[in-house]
Amino acid sequence: MTLKQTPLNAAHRAMGAKMVDFGGWDMPVNYGSQIDEHHQVRNDCGMFDVCHMRVVDAKGDGVRAFLRYLLANNADKITIPGKALYSAMLRPNGGVIDDLIIYFMTEQWFRIVVNAGTADKDIAWMKEQAATHAPGLTITSRDDLAMVAIQGPNARAKVWQVLPQTKAATEGLVNFQAADCGEYFVARTGYTGEDGFEVMLPKEKVEAFWYDLNKVGVKPIGLGARDTLRLEAGMNLYGQDMDETVGPLESGLAWTVDLKSERDFIGKSALLANPPSKKLVGLVLLDRGVLRGHQKVVTPHGEGEITSGTFSPTLEKSIALARVPKDVQIGDSVQVAIRDKMLAAQVVKYPFARNGKGLI
Repeated sequence: MTLKQTPLNAAHRAMGAKMVDFGGWDMPVNYGSQIDEHHQVRNDCGMFDVCHMRVVDAKGDGVRAFLRYLLANNADKITIPGKALYSAMLRPNGGVIDDLIIYFMTEQWFRIVVNAGTADKDIAWMKEQAATHAPGLTITSRDDLAMVAIQGPNARAKVWQVLPQTKAATEGLVNFQAADCGEYFVARTGYTGEDGFEVMLPKEKVEAFWYDLNKVGVKPIGLGARDTLRLEAGMNLYGQDMDETVGPLESGLAWTVDLKSERDFIGKSALLANPPSKKLVGLVLLDRGVLRGHQKVVTPHGEGEITSGTFSPTLEKSIALARVPKDVQIGDSVQVAIRDKMLAAQVVKYPFARNGKGLI
């Protein structure tokens, strides 16, 4: 199978990246030390190739009403131009098709960013639903756009060095808000628990942008550090922490599901008819070892399973997200099966780290 490549593939190789197969994409896992890359983002800033993510524009009359029905979170919450909303998109049975971000731009235009591995499936689902519920809408995959995430306490200042023309429109952005700056769409969003921007720009300009960022001291960061950063920040990874077999209420995403408003949405009746029996919690390993996905968790209320686990460079401890019986409480002692041993762990409230600091 030929792996798909982002427009930055040659740049990664020129910078000495170790490349791996990531869901059918040829992507950098690190450029040397994954631990150093992790600390670089927590303490300064780094840049991530997220060109494999898909940008989708939904346009036309009634686009807000359509998204109100399509998504578990309520599109009515965003009324300021550029404001973003995180949501799950569900099957009628309540399973998670994908988690995504929508940006309100105008009443005729919402921008949507979906995950790489689910992009084709997501767009097909959106178009199928639009054909029935909003036939006048256009759902357009913006294959002409690339995206780079610049994350860390110094990230915004570095972007302004490279794109000074965007500073006036972006320095007043709050978290989860974007500005359309002509060729550059700049969003104060990210997947690391740090401040920063995600910048969408024409595909043919992304390599020059990447190198310009590097010239002002922004170091490239691979998928390895991206995973430890997002897990410390308590952020779900689609395909590990949730998928089509599990609902958002069992995946730590209850805060993204609006069950209070009168509106109907795809999957709502299934969620109401099937209250969750499990929930997502944080774990910190007390014994020596490393927590990994699919390890069994034994609790006083029954068994659970780790969905994502890693060694946390910030805490210097092994941490995990785990789906466990709903009666498990913060502070409970549990055991994790690791290589035929039962090791002690504690249930904690995540996130584990944000803004450069450990929280546990």
